[in-house]
Amino acid sequence: MRALSEFIGDDMAPKGSECNIDLDQIVWFLPAPRKQTLWSADPSPISSDAVIQNLSAHVEQLFVDPITSTVYHIEARPSEEGRGVIVKTLDDVDAVGREWDIRTGVHEYGGAPAIAYGGILYFSNRTNNRVYMAKEGEKPQPITPGTHFYFVHLTDLLVAILEDHTKPAPADVVTTLCLINSQTQTVSTLVSGADFYMCPCFSPDGTRFAWQQWFHPDMPWDGAEVCVASVSADATNLTVSDIKVVAGKRIDISAGWPTWASNDVLLFTSDETGYQNPWTYSVSSGKASLALSRPVEQDFSLIMWNIGIEWGAPLDLDGKFALFAPLRDGRSILTVVNLQDGTLTEIVSPYRVTHDTVAFIGEKSTEARSVVPCKLTDYSSAQFITLKAPPPAPDVPPSCISVASSITLKTDDGPLHVVYFPPTHPDYIGVEGETPPCVLNAHGGPAGLIMQGLNWTKQFFTSRGWAWLDVNFGGSSGYGRKYMERLTGNWGIVDVQDCARAVRQLAQPPFSLLDAQRCAIRGESAGGYTTLAALCFEPTTFGAGTSLFGVSDLRALAEDTHKFESHYVRKLVGGSYKELPEVWRERSPLYNAEKIKAPLLVLQGSIDAVVPPAQAKDMVRIIGEQRGRVELHIFKGEGHGWRKAENIKTALEKELSFYEGVFGLKEWRA
Repeated sequence: MRALSEFIGDDMAPKGSECNIDLDQIVWFLPAPRKQTLWSADPSPISSDAVIQNLSAHVEQLFVDPITSTVYHIEARPSEEGRGVIVKTLDDVDAVGREWDIRTGVHEYGGAPAIAYGGILYFSNRTNNRVYMAKEGEKPQPITPGTHFYFVHLTDLLVAILEDHTKPAPADVVTTLCLINSQTQTVSTLVSGADFYMCPCFSPDGTRFAWQQWFHPDMPWDGAEVCVASVSADATNLTVSDIKVVAGKRIDISAGWPTWASNDVLLFTSDETGYQNPWTYSVSSGKASLALSRPVEQDFSLIMWNIGIEWGAPLDLDGKFALFAPLRDGRSILTVVNLQDGTLTEIVSPYRVTHDTVAFIGEKSTEARSVVPCKLTDYSSAQFITLKAPPPAPDVPPSCISVASSITLKTDDGPLHVVYFPPTHPDYIGVEGETPPCVLNAHGGPAGLIMQGLNWTKQFFTSRGWAWLDVNFGGSSGYGRKYMERLTGNWGIVDVQDCARAVRQLAQPPFSLLDAQRCAIRGESAGGYTTLAALCFEPTTFGAGTSLFGVSDLRALAEDTHKFESHYVRKLVGGSYKELPEVWRERSPLYNAEKIKAPLLVLQGSIDAVVPPAQAKDMVRIIGEQRGRVELHIFKGEGHGWRKAENIKTALEKELSFYEGVFGLKEWRA
């Protein structure tokens, strides 16, 4: 079984528009109400405990044994201290015991912690970062020494990404592609020289090896290369030679996500045309070319945050057809690419593959992530079943679920893409003539993207009378390179302006979807920076804010953060601190805290290596010195986000209670 996308997003969401959506359908999405109530005063069946229960077995990634076609997935379990678990999907049983935490820390964001080959599991254990081998019914055995970070990829001789933290300073961390011999339990260097590596893969006959690499100061979506090499191997060793860069260019062209379509043809995506379109490289001809008959203004892959995601996969052994998960209107679609003539055939729904069957992680607007095989009877139709269904929503009627609408707004700088979730309750609706309070969410990255699948945190708010607005501001991925480059040199400007624009436009006719006077802004990580910057530079637009492990001091971030993003801020600001010290200070919320007028809630993990806790503490201290209203809560043992059930629950309840207090809504609750 070959693999396609580890994440596809929503297959049921409404499509976007150029401001010509049916406003009545959004505003009055609620069924005929039995009661009128003030917004945010209605009771909700979606409690914080219900949110935790629905996150109790969150599917993170999917992998398939290419020999046995057995499907496995990785679950994150907040109820078990947030550990990662390998699950045999069809049987719905854990593949290894509770003492194992199946995660990696490569690039800090991790991913791809396990593979299977011939009935044997290979996985990375987060507690000691060693790689283990597990045969069914036997205790896992370590096959690597030391305590480094690994991404496991192949067979008896395993190829992995090795991130060596012997010298822990970001500038001293060394990343290589390494070879793990599972029999001798030794590790040797296979490829070195670049700053980062991803997606190592072998041709079906094992004679060729491909990977993605990039160098500072680029992020992989700025400029990344796809490389191909010849392979020499025996039972105990493997070497590569004749290394060629076949696609991509530093700074200017991002190429990545390579996978072999045949022994001769390598499949990958590149934004050389302005969008991440499918390309192929032929070993025999030595040439790379667009796999489509003409460029398409859709991204067929997203940016490279996490390892182990696959956006394209071959459908046959001859390299004639491939399956992709391109983005359209903020959601994923399923498309077959004819690699012979470059034509596209869209299939109604999501994606992962044997020769005629796909297994994928899919989510709907009304249903959380599921593991779903898809039988391709032909390349224009498909049959879907569910192997791993999401846990049942406890006492949550379907009529309580808010369904997203994608909206494209017009601005002086071009289109602005947002996703709107209306307040939704089967028994309540807002008082006539009022618009609902709103939570505006600024995504992380800042080159991230919010799609339209079911998210229980959002439903926690929308079922209580809040509108929820996700803003895919200029700089977001999924809309082409030009849209992403709006943020280059403009972080803290474009993202803030777009969030403010979204509130103003959607609060006014012809939309009238939210109350601009009762709008809170919140965000995680880089979205936390946008939140803080918006409160500083748009002080009258937002009535409250929540920064979840957000950035407050750009210089400190560049000095203290991990290797993967250690040069990222320089590009986002437009130059180094040495070149533009005044700009770095002007854009840092820490040095503009006196401008914040709205109450602020700050939530932070105590062991966050991406945005260290000092960022939160310094911001809170300065606002406190200015006698501003600010609250800080630090979650012990949490990193860049919450993995433990009790912390997810506490953070959710604190955020809701904070907004209710700020906007005077608490007194309306029973």
